[in-house]
Amino acid sequence: MTGNSESRVRAGAYASSIGAALLLASCLGVEVAQAQAIMRTPTISVPSRTPTISPSIAPRVNPTLSARVVSVDRGPRPITTARIPSARIGLTPVLPYARYSPNLYPACSAPYRAADGECLAQANAGGEGSGKSGNKKSARKGRGNNTPVAVNQRSFANEFVAEIDGSLSVTEADELARRHGLARVASENFPLIGATLGLFRITDGRPAETVRREFAADGSVRSVQPNFRYVLQDQKSSVPVEGDPAQYALAKLRLPQAHALAHGANVTIAVIDSGIDAKHPELANSVADSFDALGSAEGPHVHGTGIAGAIVAHARLMGSAPEARIIAIRAFGGANGGAESSSYIILRSLNYAAEHGAQIINMSFAGPKDAIIERAIAATAARGLVLIAAAGNAGAKSPPLYPAANPNVIAVSATDQQDRLFTASNRGNYIAVAAPGVDIFLPAPAGKYQMTSGTSFSAAHVSGVAALLLERNHALKPEALRMTLAKTARDLGSPGRDDLFGDGQADAFAAVMAVPADSATPVAAASGTTKREDAEKRRGEPGSRAIEQPSLSGSDEKSAVSQADRPAAR
Repeated sequence: MTGNSESRVRAGAYASSIGAALLLASCLGVEVAQAQAIMRTPTISVPSRTPTISPSIAPRVNPTLSARVVSVDRGPRPITTARIPSARIGLTPVLPYARYSPNLYPACSAPYRAADGECLAQANAGGEGSGKSGNKKSARKGRGNNTPVAVNQRSFANEFVAEIDGSLSVTEADELARRHGLARVASENFPLIGATLGLFRITDGRPAETVRREFAADGSVRSVQPNFRYVLQDQKSSVPVEGDPAQYALAKLRLPQAHALAHGANVTIAVIDSGIDAKHPELANSVADSFDALGSAEGPHVHGTGIAGAIVAHARLMGSAPEARIIAIRAFGGANGGAESSSYIILRSLNYAAEHGAQIINMSFAGPKDAIIERAIAATAARGLVLIAAAGNAGAKSPPLYPAANPNVIAVSATDQQDRLFTASNRGNYIAVAAPGVDIFLPAPAGKYQMTSGTSFSAAHVSGVAALLLERNHALKPEALRMTLAKTARDLGSPGRDDLFGDGQADAFAAVMAVPADSATPVAAASGTTKREDAEKRRGEPGSRAIEQPSLSGSDEKSAVSQADRPAAR
């Protein structure tokens, strides 16, 4: 029994030891498996699991997303690729100015634009005739720089033109200026408009609008306005070169035929422009008088010399009125030979032209609507002078430019050799006629020649044609002269009158033929040249000239027109 009991005990102990050993082995096996799972590096095929991104899209993916695309944990989990909705991909931030339409940035409502229609500067909301001010936010946003855009290009900074009491002496005018923190730059009486005007400048740095209000409230001051800026209407041309290409404008205007009847003899044309080289062979003996409204010591300028040449050239070239007399009025210039002028200087120029026998005034420049210049033009027209101006080179997007848009002025747009409108030419229902103005061959200072373009030269051609008509009939009234140009113009573009060419391209021969050589009543337009009239339709349009052209007989009958557009009584 004792032996059997011991045997059972031994057997139980052995079984227990075997069980314990198996249990230990089992535990050790599990620990080894877990250790292998931790130490073994998972086999991952990186190339096959890396998302393929198109190079064209790569710049648009936010770099911070790369850390979130693949998630690998310490456990034996499968690697997953994040599903990112396309709408949540980080895009390159849009720059602030991109919120604005290309047509609105930079904001520009002033009639001061480059030839391609782009604004040269921020519009000035003040002043007579200015457009609505631009968006202030867009005006502050720069294209990649912090330079302010709001530079006033429409007028000269810190300057005013003011009508003052004509009884004031020079000393009293200076005292008036000092009382308001101003300096009197110049002042004089202008018989043309029957007023005394002065040019004043702010000297103490105060805001211009504050000074203007205080100055206008003075009992000795009648009116105050900015000293507006005017620019010549030519395109930046290449350096003048020698040569003698064909003057296609002669054939387009039928000038050789017209010159068989008239050359502009005994007709005086005031050219308000930059300096003219009166010694150029093309202009010999044509400049009868000269006046420097700037009081400068500058020499001849390429623009003024070219304008005079388009009218009176008579050597290698031929102008539209080779025997006309020129009053050379320098109103444009600058320290660097630039071509700018101001309200005050233009007023001095108009006054001189009207007081010294001009019959025609050529104004190949443009600027904003200007109360003082509008007043001077009305007074000039009242004296019976013919006013002709360049339509402007600001392009299709430009609002009307002045003085061309004034109802008393004949506005001229420009055409090329194929009778197409000059791309930079202004358009509008104030355009009267068109004339060649692209690649025009003209004299330049120092006996040279130039090839240039712009509505400036179109206006000069028409000023010469007007001189031919006045030679034929010195009694021809400005309204009748305008009507003759319109009736005899060669239609271009859409049938009838339009905003690009007005009544069409001027025809010098047809116009001269329409005016008899004596002072009798002018006859009707030459046969086959009359255009379809649609003045009745256009009279009701906003901004239209609203003027019923008089008959060629110079009848005093007038149609009813709005007071705003009525020309000054003659």
